[in-house]
Amino acid sequence: MDAFADWLASAGDGLWTWIVLPVVVALGLYLTLRSGVVQFRLIPEMFRTLSDKTPLDDEGRPQSVSSFQAFTISAASRVGVGNIAGVGTAIAIGGPGAVFWMWLMAFIGASSAFFESTLAQLFKVRDRGAFRGGPAYYMERGLKARWMGIAFAVILIFCFPFAFSALQANTIAASSSAAVGSIVGADVSGWMPLTAGVVVAVLTGAVIFGGVRRIAHVSQAIVPLMALLYLLLGLAVVVIEIDRLPAAFASIYTQAFGLNEVVGATLGTIVMQGVKRGMFSNEAGLGSAPNAGASAAVTHPAKQGLVQSLGVYFDTFLVCSITAFTVLVGTPDLAGGEQGIALTQTALATTLGDWSLIALALIVFLLAFSSIIGNYYYGESNLEFITTNRTWLTVFRVLVVVAMLAGALASAAVVWNLADALMGLMALINLVALALLSGIGFRLLRDYTRQRREGRDPVFTRDRLPGVSGIECWEDEQTVTGPLDSVRREHQAHKHADHLHRR
Repeated sequence: MDAFADWLASAGDGLWTWIVLPVVVALGLYLTLRSGVVQFRLIPEMFRTLSDKTPLDDEGRPQSVSSFQAFTISAASRVGVGNIAGVGTAIAIGGPGAVFWMWLMAFIGASSAFFESTLAQLFKVRDRGAFRGGPAYYMERGLKARWMGIAFAVILIFCFPFAFSALQANTIAASSSAAVGSIVGADVSGWMPLTAGVVVAVLTGAVIFGGVRRIAHVSQAIVPLMALLYLLLGLAVVVIEIDRLPAAFASIYTQAFGLNEVVGATLGTIVMQGVKRGMFSNEAGLGSAPNAGASAAVTHPAKQGLVQSLGVYFDTFLVCSITAFTVLVGTPDLAGGEQGIALTQTALATTLGDWSLIALALIVFLLAFSSIIGNYYYGESNLEFITTNRTWLTVFRVLVVVAMLAGALASAAVVWNLADALMGLMALINLVALALLSGIGFRLLRDYTRQRREGRDPVFTRDRLPGVSGIECWEDEQTVTGPLDSVRREHQAHKHADHLHRR
């Protein structure tokens, strides 16, 4: 088993190092330059669209989840233990310079995030009073390649709701055991993992059997809370060690190019750790976040693309950065430092005391549980792409709950390595589709910016993309904005026209 795990890890690393990462970077740079650096140019629009009100249906109810709720569903999956353990590993192996490449990858990847979520919005479908979509849907509808969508969907279902969520449950069990053991002063590893697994399984079942709206409401509550708790804990360390902050900033930039590496990392290791861990964390270009982006009810596909780009920034520039600064000011001497979450724990305990380990265990629980919820939704959306049989959905939900219990008790090494390798294949499939459909994405971006220059709140209808088939939604303005809102918009348009005429 150890030999198989080693081979799997080596094969996965080779796939990511020599194929996936170069393609991700090359496509991200192309989309960035061709779009006029959309991820920087439209930052104000990202915040404006995040607070857009949700279009209503004929009965005055929201057509689907709101733009903000879709943002929190994707953030729930993005923001997980990788933000703590992954960043710690990147710094332990690649040194402070890895943080620079993590930031750079987030900036480049935000363009990919914009286009994949915009396309997911364009080709979304209606699903029992809500919307669903994602890469599998734009592969089938945009590229007319259902086989490609099924391959993507199968790989995603294995990776996210099963493998990655089981590992999140495993992390909850491990951190809970450590926290409870420190409180009672005894070894609780015999019974605590099972207890934690049962709790996580029950809570997961209570949420996922409630459907997408319950998932959205839970994510909307958990994500801001966990981010705030973690930011406060990290900021406390930074404030206490504020005199070390300038040196930490300096080390990020001076060691980004292999100069004075305190951990002896080569330039290639520094770059690879920063880029790889950053992409694992923010998921830009991997094809996972668009599944959440497609669920939102918005008036233009580009709006949710902008919101999902903001999600990349939220994940990397805020949550990952607070981990980086906590580690760098809390443990300035990285030589011989432990990898993963242990490095973050050491930084917290050294600065704040052992009580911070209990606080971190609570935060890890929120982080991991929110990831389980987000990962489940990705799986459900892709299962319904393969089959609409409700029996299979029920079976899928039961298996996810069982996987949470098994994950809390299982060894994680082989599952991690296999899931990483399959996620690389999933990313490649998505990147090919994204490159082939990028022309449509550029047309949507031009349509959005043209309407904004005219002083309008952009509204998209499918007749604005002549020659593009496979679009189920976006029939007309009244359907997109809601009956009442379309009347209001028409009245405003007449007033604007009268104003221009008088001028």
